Amino acid sequence: MHFHILTIFPEYFESPLRVGLLKKALDRGLIKVNILNLRDFSEDKHRVIDDEPYGGGEGMVFKPEPLYKALTFLKERYPDIHTIYLSPQGRLFNQEVAEELSKKGDLLLICGRYEGIDERIRRYFIEDEISIGDYVVFGGEVAALVILEAVSRLIPGVVGKKNSVEKESFTSKLLKYPCYTRPAEFMGYRVPEVLLSGDHKKIEKYRRRESLKLTLERRPELLGKTSLEPEDLEIIREFLERQRLYLFLVHYPVYNKKGEIIASAIANIDLHDLSRLGRTYGVKKIYVIQPLEDQRALAQELISYWLEGRGKNYNPLRSEALRLLKVVPSMDEALSEIEKEEGERPILVGTDASPKRTFITPEELRNLLWIKPIALLFGTAWGLEESFLKECDYFLEPIWGRKDFYNHLSVRSAASILLDRILKPYLLFKKPLKSDLL
Repeated sequence: MHFHILTIFPEYFESPLRVGLLKKALDRGLIKVNILNLRDFSEDKHRVIDDEPYGGGEGMVFKPEPLYKALTFLKERYPDIHTIYLSPQGRLFNQEVAEELSKKGDLLLICGRYEGIDERIRRYFIEDEISIGDYVVFGGEVAALVILEAVSRLIPGVVGKKNSVEKESFTSKLLKYPCYTRPAEFMGYRVPEVLLSGDHKKIEKYRRRESLKLTLERRPELLGKTSLEPEDLEIIREFLERQRLYLFLVHYPVYNKKGEIIASAIANIDLHDLSRLGRTYGVKKIYVIQPLEDQRALAQELISYWLEGRGKNYNPLRSEALRLLKVVPSMDEALSEIEKEEGERPILVGTDASPKRTFITPEELRNLLWIKPIALLFGTAWGLEESFLKECDYFLEPIWGRKDFYNHLSVRSAASILLDRILKPYLLFKKPLKSDLL
């Protein structure tokens, strides 16, 4: 593997290439690193490689001539060289990209600085653009080192044990399990007994479980990128059962179109759609808050039809979903029931189409689910009444219109979108388990 790095600071790479596995790989000829100084390709006697941007503005821009000359120089000697410009506009670097690049023979890493490079070079002479993350650094040199190390590790022989590479985080697509070493007890904290047992089968099982747990809690999106065995999915299901998400469909107090406080009527379609939504996304229970006795009786009659009557035999799946519903006269009753079930009061999270409140993101709410039970409140009619919203601990980020602030969605649509945003990374079952099909 041959790396070529084009930079205005060649000395930046002197120390990193003289230590650790990079040095050993270079000494053994497993990789080659060619550092080129962009200033060597300038035809100006002062070796100028940048200039002020047309149209004015801050900073300087790399001129096209030195870059083109350097690219031509390398292309003539390495016709198959893969040219990469390191910039914030590039695709995000990850393990999959590292694996892709490791299959190339020659890589050119162009280290940008200042405001970047002339657009004509970027658009017409660069094959690839890569970013190492959504943050700002002084230049592309640090990004070049990241790519150099990540790709080099994948070259056979660079890392002594092949298993070390295969079992690392992001190679296995899972975060690494916790590691311990001697002493077995430190300041009263003990190493898990299974690691001291000498039973390698149990240890591997423990490590796999811990790896799945960490990935699920911290980087759940990675789980959809790896091959999971049926036993892995059962472990994930077990962990997800520990999350306690409740939905509240509130019919009072809510506003009508005129801004008056009312108790809205229960809609048949809301009960059906929210129950199916809750069953699909693993919601623990759905409370329908309705103070009007006749409305509660009507809703309970409908629910009973599907749980006990002809509907149960006609559509067992609908019956299963509707078991999540419970109609209660007040939120206090629902909260008391949850507190009795969970042993603690749930966090109240309000939803509101108005963007006037400070809100938390779906990702932040997802993290809270590992800590406490959560009740996610949805208002009917024209939304939850203001004093009711003041009781909430948090507010969830509104659903924004794609082109403006219009977001007048039905409660069913809003709930579906928000639950998908909160829980989507956990939808891991791309095909049913064999046991589910029996």
